[in-house]
Amino acid sequence: MKLFCSLLLLCLAGSAQASETFFGQVTHVTDGDTLWVQPEAGGAARKLRMLGMDAPEICQSGGKAARDLLAQWALQRRVTVKVSYYDRWGRGLATVALDGKDLGAQMVSAGQAWSYGWRGRPGIYAAEETRARQSRLGVFAASRPESPRAFRKRHGSCHPGKK
Repeated sequence: MKLFCSLLLLCLAGSAQASETFFGQVTHVTDGDTLWVQPEAGGAARKLRMLGMDAPEICQSGGKAARDLLAQWALQRRVTVKVSYYDRWGRGLATVALDGKDLGAQMVSAGQAWSYGWRGRPGIYAAEETRARQSRLGVFAASRPESPRAFRKRHGSCHPGKK
C-alpha cells in the first residue's frame, strides 16, 4: 500500500511539472505576464504565463502599459520558451527569451512587473526590481505601488469567471 501511494504521488507530481523547451512566434499578448506562442513545430498556439514575475492586472493601474510594452517587444517575434510547470488554469509557466534575453527580467527591469516572491523569498528578479524601484521606473514611479497579488486579494481578478 505504501508503494502504491508513493507511485501515485510521483505520477501526480509529474503532471504538474514539465520541462520542455521550444521555439515559436508570439501571436498575442494578453497582459504584462501572459502571452500566446505558436510553436514552430506545429500545433495550436500555447498560452503561457511568464515565470518569476507578476505584472499589474489589466484593470489595475499600469496594467495596460505593461501589456503594451510586452507586445511592443515580443508580438510577432520568434522566442525561445522553457516551460517549467503548468498552473491550475492550464497555462505553461515559462521563461521566455527574445534574442537570448529573458523577457521576464526585462519587464521587471523596466518597472512593469514585480519579482514574484514566494514564502518570504524575494524571487529570481529581485535585483531587477530593486533597481527599477530605485530609479522609480514604470509602476514604481508611484509613491506606494500596489502589487498585483494585493490588488487581486482586494478586488479579485479582472477576468470574469477567474478568481
